[in-house]
Amino acid sequence: MSNVKSLASCLFCKIVKGEIPCFKLLETDSILAFMDIGPVSRGHCLVIPKYHAEKLADLPDDQMADILPAVAKIAKAAGNDNYNILQNNGRPAHQHVDHVHFHYIPKPTADDTAGLCVGWPSQDLPMDEIKKAYEELKAKLE
Repeated sequence: MSNVKSLASCLFCKIVKGEIPCFKLLETDSILAFMDIGPVSRGHCLVIPKYHAEKLADLPDDQMADILPAVAKIAKAAGNDNYNILQNNGRPAHQHVDHVHFHYIPKPTADDTAGLCVGWPSQDLPMDEIKKAYEELKAKLE
């Protein structure tokens, strides 16, 4: 699918353009924050860049400046002691809308009755495997 076609059919781009209504919380020149209409918990909202990029690595650096400050502002305003900030990239990672977006998800209770329920199945990797992964990634960052 071409980028022009995906841009034209993108749900979040339609929200940014005002073609689909939303419960707008914050807006700057580069981001829009609004309530998620399929919430995991009460107060679940999204912060999206107005620039269309499918994955975080596709988003130009100059389009990222307002994202985390907006999430932090929402978190402070909501006043929740416990919450998750989630950002998924690709279908296997549970991304359902092909437009970069960050979830603010309140976690009102310690049990799994509301909010994000996350398992963290850590792998028992030998230290030499961790070191090898580190060296590969570090070399690419330099």
